[in-house]
Amino acid sequence: MKDFDEVYAASYADITVQLYAYFNDRQEAQDIAQEAFCRALARWRSVSRYDDPVAWIRRVAWNLAVSRWRRGRTAVRFLRRQRVEEPYLDGPGPDRVMLFAELAKLPAAQRRVVVLRYLADLTVPEIAEREGVPEGTVKTWLHRARTELAGKVDHD
Repeated sequence: MKDFDEVYAASYADITVQLYAYFNDRQEAQDIAQEAFCRALARWRSVSRYDDPVAWIRRVAWNLAVSRWRRGRTAVRFLRRQRVEEPYLDGPGPDRVMLFAELAKLPAAQRRVVVLRYLADLTVPEIAEREGVPEGTVKTWLHRARTELAGKVDHD
């Protein structure tokens, strides 16, 4: 049975150089070599009995390298299919910022029903069912919220 530390010391640099030649990225090569050695250490009882444990570690490293290369290639393909340039969108205007600020001051239930009624276009019965309250409660919350907002939101 071979000692893991000896195998690591004797083989880490060679495997890293081989991976560096594949990736042309020293950090990537070091990361993959480390991962391969970590996997070997986790199974060292069985790996150490192999005729050539370094061959097993090298195979694991190459498999990891190919997997990373494939994931990278898939990511590049995905990114190429995406829109190259995002359209410029103006940020929210002062009225919207003020409305959101005032909505945030309302009690949570009133804020929810206002959002559900006016932004999600749900009816009072739909909101009542969703919130698990009577329709009259929804109407009361809407009335109170509109009353609170009426003095603060400009109705141009």
